[in-house]
Amino acid sequence: MVPSDEARQMLAAATKDWRALAGMVDPDVFADEIFGFHAQQAAEKALKAWLSLLGVAYPQTHDLSLLIGMLRQQGQDEEGLYDLIEFNPYAVQYRYEAFDEMGGQLDRDAVNDRVATLLRQVETMIAIASK
Repeated sequence: MVPSDEARQMLAAATKDWRALAGMVDPDVFADEIFGFHAQQAAEKALKAWLSLLGVAYPQTHDLSLLIGMLRQQGQDEEGLYDLIEFNPYAVQYRYEAFDEMGGQLDRDAVNDRVATLLRQVETMIAIASK
């Protein structure tokens, strides 16, 4: 598979998780653990799409800090990505522990906007690479 093809597929998968976020605006219906999981998954898949676009094989990991580090090793500007690491616990930890014991609620609008920004960034890179 050509890296840009895999990148498009990963971005499409990331977009599905991001769309799920839009349907989870009510915290009384969807727990933060579930909302946060989809935010983490969207970010993870978008970062993997970016790595794929660069032709980099990525590991099977949920660790966003590892993926961001891999982008840095490829000479990519990772400075604006570190805030995504706050989603790491939602990949596994908060799915198996009661979130009420972990802290406050997520700002769902801010999370949605942050994930959307990342998706647009990767989508633009894919479009440029496809020309």
